[in-house]
Amino acid sequence: MAKKALILIADGTEEMEFTITYDTLVRAGVECTSANVQSGGSPYGSVGTSPALVVCSRGVKILPDTTLQPLQAGPDKYDALVIPGGLKGAEALSQSTEVQTLVRQYYEGNKIVAMICAGTLAAKTAGLGHQPVTSHPVIQNELTTLYDYREVAVVVSNEVPGKGTLVTSRGPGTAFPFAFKLVELLCGKAKSDEIREPMMFPPGIPYPY
Repeated sequence: MAKKALILIADGTEEMEFTITYDTLVRAGVECTSANVQSGGSPYGSVGTSPALVVCSRGVKILPDTTLQPLQAGPDKYDALVIPGGLKGAEALSQSTEVQTLVRQYYEGNKIVAMICAGTLAAKTAGLGHQPVTSHPVIQNELTTLYDYREVAVVVSNEVPGKGTLVTSRGPGTAFPFAFKLVELLCGKAKSDEIREPMMFPPGIPYPY
């Protein structure tokens, strides 16, 4: 059976982190679903779409697959939960009590929880325990006292027995390594290697991290 990933989105989400992750996972055969965490119409004036159109951090407009429905989005439905950054979007996602609950459910359910850039704020608001993480430097000070903060492109934390795998990354420039690592964790390293070559990912950039 194909692996499945739920990728969250909100107004202000960083579009590169969302689209690169979504696109790369799909290339690996992962079934991706994007879910708008915000309900109602967009404050940017988009009407007549359901779910509401999302306006990302640089103005790119994305029509998500669905509006987040927590009862249909649990770890029994998907293998990975992905939370992109973009400061405004990450704040909306991390402050959502529904997202906080999902993060805990996926982590407690031994699934993959992936956060990039300011998306790592969701680890804090969901109350995930002390472990290695990274993020965009703009929120570093909010994490250093709670976590083993590391200034590297991608951090994988899977050493807590019975818990899930937490994958964190730094920003738009690390979105490809972040996505490749998720492919590796979901589908194996051979699949990650297979899709990287036709994508022309520069061989001079070290991978895996």
